Amino acid sequence: MEFSKCSALILFLLVNLCSIGFGSLSGSDTGRFLRRAKEPEFVDWMVGIRRRIHENPELGYEEFETSKLIRKELDSLGIRYEHPVAVTGVVGFVGTGEAPFVALRGDMDALPMQENVEWEHKSKVPGKMHACGHDGHVTMLLGAAKILQEHRDELKGTVVLLFQPAEEGGCGAKKMIEAGALKNVEAVFGFHVDPDTPLGVVSSRPGPLLAGSGFFEAVISGKGGHAAIPQHTIDPILTASSVIVSLQHLVSREADPLDSQVVTVAKFQGGGAFNVIPDSVTIGGTFRAFSEESLSQLKQRIKEVITSQASVQRCTATVDFLDDEFPLYPATINSENLHDYFQKVAAETLGTENVRFETPVLMGVGRLCFYRASG
Repeated sequence: MEFSKCSALILFLLVNLCSIGFGSLSGSDTGRFLRRAKEPEFVDWMVGIRRRIHENPELGYEEFETSKLIRKELDSLGIRYEHPVAVTGVVGFVGTGEAPFVALRGDMDALPMQENVEWEHKSKVPGKMHACGHDGHVTMLLGAAKILQEHRDELKGTVVLLFQPAEEGGCGAKKMIEAGALKNVEAVFGFHVDPDTPLGVVSSRPGPLLAGSGFFEAVISGKGGHAAIPQHTIDPILTASSVIVSLQHLVSREADPLDSQVVTVAKFQGGGAFNVIPDSVTIGGTFRAFSEESLSQLKQRIKEVITSQASVQRCTATVDFLDDEFPLYPATINSENLHDYFQKVAAETLGTENVRFETPVLMGVGRLCFYRASG
């Protein structure tokens, strides 16, 4: 029941962000939207969709059954759509087919992890789980689509429904944009469920919200040998250790303390025996910041530090920023104007007591950043 309450509030807010934005629906419509969203039949329909998706999680670009479910529901609602977009993505259209175009986005993919909670609708796929709430996002977007379609003749514009694949590291948003999903779109709204936000409450903030990020992997090569005669080796483990310490100085001594940045080495692989110094070590990690300038500077300095420190220790190093697999993610920055509009509509819809305007800025990464960067 908690999911249905939360979904009713959020899909209601999504509907209002679109419809009021077109200037075609009055404030009196908000009551009937919310009543519609809370009708037992409507709630049961949404809960059923969410449970079906939750039971059958699919990873990025593998969301074939999820996409099929979405298209089946859109067909039943009489909503026109395009498919496939970015492999498994679906783009629906509600309204006049003419400007203005406003997009709503929901992601579809699950995570490669085991669901250990025992309940009636747990994941049926070993090693895969909707642990990030994307099953709920798809459901809420379908719910908003249903209500919008019921009022399509009252819309003076077009709502674009973005059912996006591969949010979890697969650059699905970027591929959707490259496929033309945002053609003519003037604004994009997206939501994410949050276990730390009370039921029935929404939260956001203007300006920077989530950091931009990149990844790196480096192979440091030396000369292996027996641990008892280190003088005959060039130890890549010792070199990698020095590199890791030096990388921490990029934030503590080179970055403006008021410009939040992170450099974390989270991967260290080298050697397989207690008494053998390996020929090479592989390290890897992530770097994060809120401006393109800071991200670019970190990227440059990470490479310089790794190669220079390796050279000091008589090793060589190659650095790969994995641009093909993990392109540089820009920061997620909310439009000031659209946030003001969100704030107004949210307060009118849910009551000011259920709207938080100062969501904490986080060093986590959100792929909604690509939608803003495309504009």
